[in-house]
Amino acid sequence: MHGEQIWRLIPFLEATGNVQMAIDRWLLEQHLSGQHPPSVRFYTWSPPAISLGYHQHKYPEHWQHMVWQGQKLDLVRRPTGGRAVLHQGDLTYAVVISGLSGNRIEAYQKICEFLIQGWRQLGVDLHYGSAGRGYIHNPNCFGTATSADLLTTDGCKLIGSAQLRRGGAILQHGSMQLQPDASLLAEVFGTETFTSVQISQNLSVEKIIATLIAAVSDSFGIDLAVQPLSEREWEAIFMQTSWNVGS
Repeated sequence: MHGEQIWRLIPFLEATGNVQMAIDRWLLEQHLSGQHPPSVRFYTWSPPAISLGYHQHKYPEHWQHMVWQGQKLDLVRRPTGGRAVLHQGDLTYAVVISGLSGNRIEAYQKICEFLIQGWRQLGVDLHYGSAGRGYIHNPNCFGTATSADLLTTDGCKLIGSAQLRRGGAILQHGSMQLQPDASLLAEVFGTETFTSVQISQNLSVEKIIATLIAAVSDSFGIDLAVQPLSEREWEAIFMQTSWNVGS
């Protein structure tokens, strides 16, 4: 990759899960059609949501009726694979890119470089997980750690990622568990033991995002141009938002 390549950085956005997933799908389609550069963005889910992997059709019935702090949890389907993720107290990243050589794991690791680099600068060392056979039977993405996941040195899972490949283009997005509510996690996924990463209170979301943005630029050797979604783009994206778990 050459320094003159420019990626699009879409500013931080808080929105519903359906809108966020529609944006990620739209960015992949636009990039695939050659009309859009590689892009990166960071976002949060409001209201909090459980996202299901694209092929995950079995899940507890009570997930459809969950309430947290007076808000009903959304149930949203991701365009990517993997298992359920609770999006509360987390920060999500999305990268859309093409031209990566190698297999799926190598692509994951190339994209995840910026996460490892950025979090190291924030004082958190991460390494890849290596899930055993329990993976398939665990409905919770953060209950086990595969080679696409990033753990701290003491084995806490900080980042779970999922990927969708279409043609030569890849959408990879992932959830960084910053301050999850332990009781809500237990309510969603049962009595599993969760060890949440202890993130320093001094680390604001703004600082985390700024550090990771710099790491993207450095890791891929590219420049980033900040460009919010235009009105026309929002119109195209909203045409997709009717697509959710029920469909």
